[in-house]
Amino acid sequence: MPIDSHLLAVFTVTTVVALITPGPDMLFVLGCGVRGGARAGLLATLGVVTGDALYIAAAAAGLSVLLTTLPVVFTALRLGGAAYLIYLGVQMLRNLRKGQADDRTGSGMTGRRAFLNGVVSSMANPQTFTFMVAFLPQFIDPGAGPVWLQFAILGAILIILEFLADATVGVLAGRIGGWLRDRQVVRRRLDAATGTLFIGLGVTLASAPN
Repeated sequence: MPIDSHLLAVFTVTTVVALITPGPDMLFVLGCGVRGGARAGLLATLGVVTGDALYIAAAAAGLSVLLTTLPVVFTALRLGGAAYLIYLGVQMLRNLRKGQADDRTGSGMTGRRAFLNGVVSSMANPQTFTFMVAFLPQFIDPGAGPVWLQFAILGAILIILEFLADATVGVLAGRIGGWLRDRQVVRRRLDAATGTLFIGLGVTLASAPN
């Protein structure tokens, strides 16, 4: 393996610590699981790790240079994703007032919708890009082998660990949420809390520094 075993161990431990700390992606998956069930939480997780995989591929291909030299591209990506999360949260609250359920944002959420929302959540988070570009190279030794291969190995480990962490949160939230959703009053409170959570995530991402 073209990665020093000591560096690999440090990378794995550091990554696990970072992943179990609640962040925007984990909170997004939590919200999807609580409102849409275990399946929605799992598919949202798949979307999140897909977005992260795209960032890793971009970093490995050197596209990080483009995004850092042209900050307007990065800013547009971040604001667009943040606006979409805010839109989802507002729709939840509006439909709650009307006494309706919105399939796009919770119960009955299609697999495609949950997946795409997860991708948007991941790629709209500037911390994701910063983490990939600043963190992964710390464990890469150009003299140990092809840089792209080391990126691929570290990225694969990160993706697997993140999927396990977020999927666990999403599935557990879905199980608990499924029991709570059978109670009308609690369900409405869940809808309100999830909508507020999505709006809060959107605002946080929009106001985060590049």
